[in-house]
Amino acid sequence: MAAVAEDEITSLRSLAEAEAACTRCPLYRDATQAVPGEGRVGASVMLVGEQPGDKEDIAGKPFVGPAGRVLDQGLQDAGIARDEAFVTNAVKHFKHEMRGKRRLHKRPNNYEIERCKIWLDQERDLVKPATIIALGVTAARSLTGKTVTIGKIRGKLLTMADGTRLVVTIHPSSLLRIEDEAERHAAYRSFVADLKAAAAVKPEPKARGRSR
Repeated sequence: MAAVAEDEITSLRSLAEAEAACTRCPLYRDATQAVPGEGRVGASVMLVGEQPGDKEDIAGKPFVGPAGRVLDQGLQDAGIARDEAFVTNAVKHFKHEMRGKRRLHKRPNNYEIERCKIWLDQERDLVKPATIIALGVTAARSLTGKTVTIGKIRGKLLTMADGTRLVVTIHPSSLLRIEDEAERHAAYRSFVADLKAAAAVKPEPKARGRSR
């Protein structure tokens, strides 16, 4: 697929075409396809995850696997309509390693996050969300430009350079790894509380420019 010039990206459709042709880092070589964000321009809330998983890589849509089901339930319980939000990932290709016939998730490194940041910036420019919810450390790293500890900033209301409000919480996949049922339910309630708090944020006036 021919590359789309950055100045030709004026819609989510043209952005998806540019992402599909991306070779900015090696991850495209082993992925089925790039997975663009999903939602509408003007959505007040943008949710940013880490990267597509196996199911997302095949479907070409974000958050359609097990973590996506947790996110959908969390959004419902928080009173956020998924079709009114914009859902995406910091990295658009599935990073994995083969274990027999299984493709096992591998966390993107800082280089891959930085090389993919151009697409997340484009999504922000097009969607113009009032609030962004960073789901996990990779999303927080991409959005803040630095490595962060979730426990230190989780649930705090941060303001980005352009006035967009940012709330950092856990990635829903982490809930799937909690074996103790009571602990898992408690962690899920905290996750929903973070989503509710982010959705209740009133937008601040936007600054004229944004540093990327």
